[in-house]
Order: sequence, then C-alpha cells, then structure tokens
Amino acid sequence: MLVLSRSQGESVMIGSDIVVTVLEVRGDVVRIGIDAPRDVKVHREEVYRALEDANRDAASTDAAAEAELSRRLAMPPKD
Repeated sequence: MLVLSRSQGESVMIGSDIVVTVLEVRGDVVRIGIDAPRDVKVHREEVYRALEDANRDAASTDAAAEAELSRRLAMPPKD
C-alpha cells in the first residue's frame, strides 16, 4: 500500500487517466473527488463488498435452482 500525505486541493494520479483530489478536510472526515474514465467502475468499499456478496448469493441460488431443476427433470414420471 502506498501511503501519501495530501492537503486540500492536491491530487494523486493513478495511471495516466485517474485523478484523486482531496476536496475538503473537516476533522476526521476527508471528502475526495475521483476523475476516472466511464469504463472504470468506482465504488465505496462497503458498496463494492455488498455487490460482491449479492452476486455470490445470486450465483449460488442459481446453481441450487439449476440442480433442483435437473433433479426434477431426471425423475421418472409418477404413475
């Protein structure tokens, strides 16, 4: 992890097309602005983790539903 000190109004470059700027510092809260290309997804970490969890849950639910459907299709018809 790279650790930098930046003051209000100063920026950090990530690659050649992402700029992170310190907009405001109030006590222990820092507001930052992120300028990135549209194809770069930018999320707060807690939102990103929640999206990952939701996607993982949906995938496991889909797998379980697919397994149940396969099981039902493989069952011989009842007399």
